[in-house]
Amino acid sequence: MTLGELAGVVGGVVADGDPGLVVAGPAFLDSRTPEPDGLFVAFAGEQADGHAYAAAAVAAGAAAVLGSRPTGVPTVVVDDARAALQELARVQLRRLREQGGHDGHDEPGGPAVVAVTGSQGKTSAKDLLARVLGDARPTVATAGSFNNELGLPLTVLRATPQTRFLVLEMGARGLGHLTELCRVAPPDVSLVLNVGKAHLGEFGSRDNIARAKGEIVEALAPGGTAVLNADDPRVRGMDARRPEAAVLRFGTAADADVRVDGLELDDLGRPAFDLVHAGGTEHVAMRLLGAHQATNAAAAAAVALGLGLPLADVAASLREVETLSRWRMELTERDDGLAVLNDAYNANPDSMRAALETLSGIGSRSGRRTVAVLGEMRELGADSDAEHRAVGALAADLGVDDLVVVGAPALADGHDERRGAGATRRTATADEASAWLRQNVAGPDVVLVKASRGAALERVAQALLETGEEAR
Repeated sequence: MTLGELAGVVGGVVADGDPGLVVAGPAFLDSRTPEPDGLFVAFAGEQADGHAYAAAAVAAGAAAVLGSRPTGVPTVVVDDARAALQELARVQLRRLREQGGHDGHDEPGGPAVVAVTGSQGKTSAKDLLARVLGDARPTVATAGSFNNELGLPLTVLRATPQTRFLVLEMGARGLGHLTELCRVAPPDVSLVLNVGKAHLGEFGSRDNIARAKGEIVEALAPGGTAVLNADDPRVRGMDARRPEAAVLRFGTAADADVRVDGLELDDLGRPAFDLVHAGGTEHVAMRLLGAHQATNAAAAAAVALGLGLPLADVAASLREVETLSRWRMELTERDDGLAVLNDAYNANPDSMRAALETLSGIGSRSGRRTVAVLGEMRELGADSDAEHRAVGALAADLGVDDLVVVGAPALADGHDERRGAGATRRTATADEASAWLRQNVAGPDVVLVKASRGAALERVAQALLETGEEAR
């Protein structure tokens, strides 16, 4: 778009620039990573004011700025930059759909929008979908967990006339949030993975979480498809939220349309299973860790099958996935054989259970000593202490050999109640935990590191791996 066209779309005015100037690149928020010929979106936040970096962004290659005041460089000035960014993405997606497909396949309708949500696993499922769909046709997907009211429109604005699939991870912290995101990008396929306890403090109850997740089913475009977890009772019945939509269910249930059958784990907890659909079966041996990845794979497969991909092609793509977004069950082995499972991106009670079960399974199958380094799970509200105690007790019940807790005293208390007073290594900081680990773990031990994002426990994993570098 030209600046003049852009201003017309978002209800703004052009300042300090030629209305005929063309913005040809994606929108972005960080002036340190500019997009050539892109649009720098400036927000005035509590910590920093993006307008102060507008000139640097343009000097580094951006074409122009979208902000709430003039910046001295070409800028579209609006009252509300967030609302303008969302409207720009909505209009651009509508235009791509009106133009239709231009990737050599002559398919009308532009990119098919896939919305992905769930209390846990949505980033992993989105990453799997990006690989499966991307192997088939040009695909744009959410980067990392850029899944909120800013990240989603930025992803939409990366789509081009060649894009066939647009995979959008959608996060919510309250009722109505997913409805807002779906107004920007009405989904053709809506995937709901599960209803767990993440953000329980903000929602108030799991029933409210279920209502919020179901908003992406209600928002389905005419002729859309709901892809639902057959093993989660709160998800299974969400088809009632949009009765006219087609439905595909995935999971281990006997009536799942895309079923996981014969699940087994190898010594490192990598799942292998039969993927069954419509009378066809494909064996999938994954390179990712954790039994829960089989469910994520089935979810991705159900979406892809609903979009017309063959089962054999879907399974072939799933077999080849080696990594997901960073700090999600990343397995790294030092030269001395120490295995570090870095799952430090985020945590909630359900994802803690999945990670601890994976760690315990590795220990029981391989005979390796297991060590869990766990920190706080945030946003659990009034249930926070009880949920932390339950995770500590679970680590003991699963037979994890050593538990190192960073902060989170209730978690340590739950472990001590099972194992006896003093059984937990209690530390106040990531640095203190790292110092103990340097002296007390070595190959072939397996160390899991997990907590909510704010705890920044990825530093513990990095310290362990740096110790290996120093030793070499």
